[in-house]
Amino acid sequence: MARTDLFDGISEFLTVVRRGSFRAAARELGVTPGAVSQAVKTLETRIGLPLLHRTTRHIALTEAGERFLAEVRPAAETIAGSLDALANLSARPSGRLRLLTHHIAAREVLTPMMSAFLTAYPDIAVEVITDTKRHDLVGGGFDAGIRIGEFIDQDMLTVRVTPPFSWVVVGSPAYFAAHGRPETPDDLAHHMCLRFRLPDSGDLYRWEFEREGVAVTIEPPGQLTSDDSALLRAMAVAGLGLTYASSQNVRRELAEGRLETCLGDFSPAQDALYLYYPKSSRMQPKLRVFVDACLRSMRERSKG
Repeated sequence: MARTDLFDGISEFLTVVRRGSFRAAARELGVTPGAVSQAVKTLETRIGLPLLHRTTRHIALTEAGERFLAEVRPAAETIAGSLDALANLSARPSGRLRLLTHHIAAREVLTPMMSAFLTAYPDIAVEVITDTKRHDLVGGGFDAGIRIGEFIDQDMLTVRVTPPFSWVVVGSPAYFAAHGRPETPDDLAHHMCLRFRLPDSGDLYRWEFEREGVAVTIEPPGQLTSDDSALLRAMAVAGLGLTYASSQNVRRELAEGRLETCLGDFSPAQDALYLYYPKSSRMQPKLRVFVDACLRSMRERSKG
């Protein structure tokens, strides 16, 4: 037995009542008067009561028709209003945009572009959560995230939002003058290293290198360990030791000469920060304009 659509005939019934005739309703709906009449008859059969008095000159509501109209028309208007609201939503970016990111990614990607973005899209409210412990984007109710490429799940769509950067070992000129420069990663055993502890797992971050195409990781020795990369960078500037960082994160100190790199011949492959989001979110207007704003900001900063 064929399954009956719950809404079959309702639209035709409401249109007939509003237009005053089956013929006028048929013109509005783009079908024949017979099709409209049959749809209303099918609805009446399903209900078990006549809804309309039909004569050759006009139609009129029965008592059941009046009651049905009073109950159904408000619901139909609510549905129509919801459809109009969704259509407006697809045309005008709006709503809450929730982002999951590391604080470094937030500083590097969001800070340069957020003012212009909020000004351009006043109907979008942005919520930024800086948390390295949460990785479930969809389960956490986030629209998108920003992370280093290698840590993003393969089923996500990604857009690169920073220039490629390298991982480097840096120290102050005063430190190198006092202790010399390591020639190979093995030489780090004889240097003071400022070590980073991962906030999410508590593990000590191992410094990554490449030697003749082979990946090498080293657990650096050192007295000072922190889960704050900004603190370690400041300690390196102060001459307390060497630290491991992205070239993006120490570019200002390198440009100003407060830090210098070493072991450049052993740097691993370049990486970058990526905006990532599930495939189901790619058509959201609020996300589309945010992706465009991130790319525009990256291009402008690259020119500068």
